[in-house]
Amino acid sequence: MAELLNDGYPFTLTQARDLGVNEALLKRHLVEGVVRRPFRGVYVDARVPDSRQGRLRALALVNPGGAIACNETAAWLHGISVFAPGDRHLFDPSFVVEHSHARVERSGTRGRQAIIASDDIEFIDGVYVTTPLRTVSDLLRRMYRPYALAAADAFAHAGLIDPDEVVEYVARLKGYRGVVQARSLALLIEPRTQSPGESWQRLRMLDAGFPPPEPQFEIVDDFGRSFFVDLPYPELLIGTEFDGREFHTAGAHRAHDEERRDYLSELYGWRWVIGTRERIFGPDTSFEDELGDLLGIVPLKRWWGFGR
Repeated sequence: MAELLNDGYPFTLTQARDLGVNEALLKRHLVEGVVRRPFRGVYVDARVPDSRQGRLRALALVNPGGAIACNETAAWLHGISVFAPGDRHLFDPSFVVEHSHARVERSGTRGRQAIIASDDIEFIDGVYVTTPLRTVSDLLRRMYRPYALAAADAFAHAGLIDPDEVVEYVARLKGYRGVVQARSLALLIEPRTQSPGESWQRLRMLDAGFPPPEPQFEIVDDFGRSFFVDLPYPELLIGTEFDGREFHTAGAHRAHDEERRDYLSELYGWRWVIGTRERIFGPDTSFEDELGDLLGIVPLKRWWGFGR
């Protein structure tokens, strides 16, 4: 087996030249899957497994020095992917410095100044990173509303934050941009959420004026088999689920979902309203219209989800 490029350590374009890999060859390696790009300007041999240590090493190559990894970058280092759908495969690392320090200005990175306490910072393998609690607070304030809730839900699902602590934390913030959104969303964090799509759909349901659903409700049939429903109203036998593009559009997955739902409908009388990205975002209000008909509630007017 050929030796790993740079012994398996991440490297920059400048370092690639020192390894005898010019820009044209590096681009070809990227297209052919010989290397992967953790983020803009940094590469690693594709045979090296993704790990937090590898991510930290990659980030150290572009860290301006003394800056603190924050926002989506901090989440990434904590093992949580919270990138917006269009930003998952290429992103510019984000750093923050205290107001008394010069703003981060380095090509291929994003920097800002902020008030940040020592308790909000961790030092992990040579890199300063905002703690999970501070990271979630920042994401709740700064991200687009449904993506922000999905990020917080993912941290809670992973056991990295306590929702009650997030509520208390953002309640103490004064004068921060986006704090009103953060406070409202912190009250909705749900550790049982298993995918971003479930977070988006649950937020759509709540913002439509519907009562909170029961996430990941378990149904045990007469033969002892368990079936889980994403976001149902069990007492009304109304099931709502989010069919994402990644796992629910292939023929086998779609057939399995339909078979499971048909079975529960025939056996117990469950009724279904299925969400997709197209039905949760954009001008199509059919999701909440259908659900509202079953609940006997007229949904509130949709006010987010356009053009995203």
